[in-house]
Amino acid sequence: MTRVVVTGFGALSPLGHDWASVHARLKSRQNAIQKIEEWADYEGLNTQVGAPAQPFELPPERYNRKSTRSMGRVALMAVRASEIALEDAGLLGDPVLKSGRIGIAYGSSSGTPKSIGDFGRMIINKSTEGINATTYIKMMSHTAAVNIGVFFGLTGRIVPTSSACTSGSQGIGYAYEMVKNGKQTAMLAGGAEELDATEAAVFDTLFATSVKHNGTPNLTPRPFDANRDGLVLGEGACTLVLEALDHAVARGAKIHAEVVGFGTNSDGLHVTQPNAKTMAQAMDLALEDAGLTPDRIAYVNAHGTATEHGDVAESIATHSVFGAGVAISSLKSYMGHTLGACGALEAWMSIEMMRSGWFAPTLNLDSIDPRCAPLDYITGEGRELQTDVVMSNNFAFGGINTSLIFQRWNG
Repeated sequence: MTRVVVTGFGALSPLGHDWASVHARLKSRQNAIQKIEEWADYEGLNTQVGAPAQPFELPPERYNRKSTRSMGRVALMAVRASEIALEDAGLLGDPVLKSGRIGIAYGSSSGTPKSIGDFGRMIINKSTEGINATTYIKMMSHTAAVNIGVFFGLTGRIVPTSSACTSGSQGIGYAYEMVKNGKQTAMLAGGAEELDATEAAVFDTLFATSVKHNGTPNLTPRPFDANRDGLVLGEGACTLVLEALDHAVARGAKIHAEVVGFGTNSDGLHVTQPNAKTMAQAMDLALEDAGLTPDRIAYVNAHGTATEHGDVAESIATHSVFGAGVAISSLKSYMGHTLGACGALEAWMSIEMMRSGWFAPTLNLDSIDPRCAPLDYITGEGRELQTDVVMSNNFAFGGINTSLIFQRWNG
C-alpha cells in the first residue's frame, strides 16, 4: 500500500484564509458568529445568527465571466480554495494536472441554493423564466467537484461526496483510499458550503438552531454546554492536496502531515438521530486502518455541533473508545457549522494545531452537560500539547459517520 501525505492546503473560512490569521483568531478566543440581518425578513425563520466566510478576492485575469459562468458561490469558493492548495503544493500549472493521474474527491450538502430556487419557481409558476444553460450546473450536488476539474483541466477520477456534514471528511477519506490503493497519484480533497437562509431553515424546522442569542452572537454556539440552544451555520471551503509519498519526495514537495487512518460507516437506524455505538465503530475503523491503539491519540477534534442529541451521543462514543483522558474540543464554537466544508476545514486546522503544539478550546463551554460523557474538554486559554497524532471526527444526517487520523511528518 502507498503512504499518503498532505502537500497542500487552501481554505476560505469565517476565521481567515491562512493559518496565521486563523491561529490568531483562535488564540483571541473570539468567534466569527454575527447577526445576519436579512434573515429577519423570512417569516417563520427563528435563527438569525451565522458565520459568513471572510471576504476573499478572485484574481480577475483567471476568474472572468467565461471561466466562472457555471459557478455559484459554493463552486467559486471550492475552486479558489483548490487554487490556493495547488499553489501551496507547488503543483499549480504542473503538466501532471492534466495527465489523468490527479483526481478530485470533493463535496457539499447541495449546490447553490439560489439556483435550486430557480427550479422551484418553475414548478410553482409553470414557467422556465429565469432558467438558463448554467442554472443546473450551479445547483447540482457535484457542482464543486466538477467546476474544480474543469477550471484546472483535471482528467483523473472525480468522486463527488454530497453527504451533508461529512461531505468534506468523506472527500478526504476517499481521496486517501484512492492514492493509498494506487488508483491516483494525487487527489484534491475537501468540501465547501455557502451560507443561505434555506439551509438555516432545514435545522430551524428541527428545532436544532440557536435562537436565544440572536442579539448576542458571541455567546453561541455552545458545544457540550448544559445551556446550549442549538447550532449556528457557517460557510467556507477547504482543499487538501493528498499525494503519494514517493511522488511527493521525488519532486521535493514540502509535506505537512501524513494521512494514516480513515473510518466511515452508517447508523442504519434513523435519519436525524445519532447513534453512539456506530459513531464509536467509525473511530475504531480509523484506528484499525492506522494500526494504532487508542492511547496513541492525545487529541480528538469533535464534530461538536451544540445540538443536544449530537453532543451527548458523540461524547459517549468518544469515551467508549478512549476513556476519560483524551483531550477534545470543537472548532464549531468559533466558526459555526460549515456543513459540507467542516470536515476539511477542521482537518486542516487540526493538523496545524498539532504542528504548533497548541490546541484551541471550545468557546462558551461554561458548564459541561452532565449527560455528556466525562472527557478532557479543553476550555479557557487552550492547551499546550505535544502529540504526533490527531483524530478529526464528523457525523452527518443519514447516520453517516467519519473519522480521520493524521500523523506529524518528521521525514
